[in-house]
Amino acid sequence: MSKAFTKEADADDDGDLTSPPLPVGGKNYITPQGYARLRSELLALIDTERPKIVDIVHWAASNGDRSENGDYLYGKKRLREIDRRIRFLTKRLEIAEIVDPAIHQGGDQVFFGATVTYLEDGSVERTVTILGIDEADGKRGQVSWISPVARALLKSRVGDEISLAAPSGLHRLEVLDVRYPGKPVQKGI
Repeated sequence: MSKAFTKEADADDDGDLTSPPLPVGGKNYITPQGYARLRSELLALIDTERPKIVDIVHWAASNGDRSENGDYLYGKKRLREIDRRIRFLTKRLEIAEIVDPAIHQGGDQVFFGATVTYLEDGSVERTVTILGIDEADGKRGQVSWISPVARALLKSRVGDEISLAAPSGLHRLEVLDVRYPGKPVQKGI
């Protein structure tokens, strides 16, 4: 069958399996550090990675038969992946709302960017940092602001006891500590 009549699964799909979709009508809150990381990834893809792959594809295409040319086929696939990631990052950065958690420094109420230590069901102490969807990493103790635990903790204060409905049942959370990153020290001129 001719390739002209087959649909490439990823040709128009801007979905990214590593980042959940934004809630309907929700904002894409992100810290300044998270925004800088996404922006540097976007610029690296545009300025370095994509031109390198384009050169490889151009070289491979000049070698003749493209149907059995691994460099050409892999290069075209990689270009589609890069272009999809560029579109995704561009869209996310356009709608990003940068929130600096340092403005809450010294506060005892939980807002975006807080590192919260809480006691779960009176026995297990946990610490999480509430960050944006595109920057949270569960392996590092970071949760997205739309996660159930973050939504339960937001706007609570040190000493508050709150309920968290989870698939395993109702959990009681007691907020023990709330910390925010300090304001960066500006060096004198």
